[in-house]
Amino acid sequence: MAKDLILYYSRAGENYSNAGLKHIDIGNTEVIANYIKEFTDADMFKMEPLNEYPEDYMKCIEVAQEELNNNERPELKEYIEDISEYDTIYLGFPNWWGTMPMPVWTQLEKLDFEGKIIKPFVTHEGSGFGRSETDIKKICSGAELKKGLSIQGSFVDGAKDKVKNWVNE
Repeated sequence: MAKDLILYYSRAGENYSNAGLKHIDIGNTEVIANYIKEFTDADMFKMEPLNEYPEDYMKCIEVAQEELNNNERPELKEYIEDISEYDTIYLGFPNWWGTMPMPVWTQLEKLDFEGKIIKPFVTHEGSGFGRSETDIKKICSGAELKKGLSIQGSFVDGAKDKVKNWVNE
């Protein structure tokens, strides 16, 4: 029987939205991951960095930009070691500096995606996927990359039907 996995990174706390900076208790990407879980029987795995990002949004994005510029691979609290039992991977993340946050790179580079289907989803405030789909193709060689889902973070609470339609495509 085919199994699916929701593999995602999400950050709560102070976030940027179309209304400016605001505090969110659940990260935007996690909201979308939970919708996907509701419409599938997928397992979930949240990628969490060993060293948390600063709560302050401006400091967080400075750290994130530095990691990207230095091509860093931040350690995670735990890793998913084997995805051989999964056929489809729902891969979610916020767009940070035009691509995936570096903890996502850390996890993806440890996995074998040969023969897997990847359905990426991204939250953002206007930048969509940026170059992340190109980066996913490079990192996850051997996988088939399906059409992704791009949701503006400010609108995740009203995106349930959009997520359902995408999952069922």
